[in-house]
Amino acid sequence: MTATPAVPVNLLARPAHQAWLDTECRRLLAFGARSALPDGGAAYLDTSGEPDPTQGVLTWITARTTHAYSLGVLLGVPGSAAVADAALAALTGRLRDAEHGGWFHALGPDGAPDLAAGKSCYNHAFVLLAASSAALARRPGGTTLLADAADVYLTRFWDDDAGRPLDTWDADFTRTDDYRGLNATMHSVEAMLAVADAVEVLEDPDGPAVGGGAAAWRDRAVRAARFVVELAVAHDGRLPEHFGPDWAPDLGFNRSQPEDPFKPYGATPGHGLEWSRLLLNVEAAVGADDALAAAAVRLFDRAVDDGWDADGAQGFVYTTDWDGTPVVRQRMHWVVAEAIAAAAALHRRTGERRYADSYAAWWDYAERHLLDRTGGSWWHELDPHNMPATTVWPGKPDIYHALQATLLPRLPLAPTLARALRSRLLVPWPEDADGGRRTA
Repeated sequence: MTATPAVPVNLLARPAHQAWLDTECRRLLAFGARSALPDGGAAYLDTSGEPDPTQGVLTWITARTTHAYSLGVLLGVPGSAAVADAALAALTGRLRDAEHGGWFHALGPDGAPDLAAGKSCYNHAFVLLAASSAALARRPGGTTLLADAADVYLTRFWDDDAGRPLDTWDADFTRTDDYRGLNATMHSVEAMLAVADAVEVLEDPDGPAVGGGAAAWRDRAVRAARFVVELAVAHDGRLPEHFGPDWAPDLGFNRSQPEDPFKPYGATPGHGLEWSRLLLNVEAAVGADDALAAAAVRLFDRAVDDGWDADGAQGFVYTTDWDGTPVVRQRMHWVVAEAIAAAAALHRRTGERRYADSYAAWWDYAERHLLDRTGGSWWHELDPHNMPATTVWPGKPDIYHALQATLLPRLPLAPTLARALRSRLLVPWPEDADGGRRTA
């Protein structure tokens, strides 16, 4: 099913829409600026954009904020540097485990590390992404963090035999969990492509190559991506999310907790869309690959057929069963953001009008239901009737997904965001009229 706007229009070809995206990007950056914490880190934000102290300081929120505001620095948005640096200070400071290495999952409201959650690949992938963006944005400590994060990731999480990452260790890195997950793999691919771009720009040709250099990081991303291609074919475009230690899918995982925010039961259309775009990013980074492109189309089509307007109301359902029946019917903002990015990527890759039509329809949906023009940012969760809800995601934790939805449609499929902005590849670039040279 292709989402179709009331009046079909190729927004992607319109300069006025590019300007609208730029305005929305800056609106999001203004909302999230209050996340900067005086002691370092980024706060989880409530619906009004105020820090929610009950959530503590989460590594993934802090890393995503470092990434987002490093992009803000590269965009030239005033105030972004202070937010990026505050978040970065916690990744190089109090969120870092000085004794055992790596990063804690979180600090509690009392400032004590959350040791029970262990050390997760999900968190560490976002630290890698944050470090890559901070380094390219020339933030103090960014390049050191990149080298440190790369070492921890490759030492503790990357399983070179499998070509995929481990998911979770205990807090002192003595024991791994048997669980393997596609969510951590997905964000690892995102991060590894970003590391490759950062390394390529920043690395000293006379010094040691971080993680083997840019080509090695891209090779790791390709290996993980090819696993997803296999899954997409084997499961008719519905990606298993949860696996045992041998990477055998566990299709019944969390059946009793279907609304889990990180490990829900069933297929997740939003991740199908996110992987669709990432497969095209991988292809653009390494060269034309029909299998990656075909899988991107397969995943997109399945996610739209199963997830969009699946229960009589617009919006994407959160999860479905393995026959496509909706399970959790809440609508998450990140799914629409990833749908927008995937449609833009597929239109860029194929030129097919249907993707531009879907892109326009989903921005229309976002404007009507998700963009909070009164309180700021986007509602993070809607109920099946498209009213704001807090079943899975209370508040408006961070701007990562929505911000990227305003940037990815204006950039090529490669390089990744921070390098593309540093190279002045954004369309339209505000300074293009002065004849400024685009350079990495």
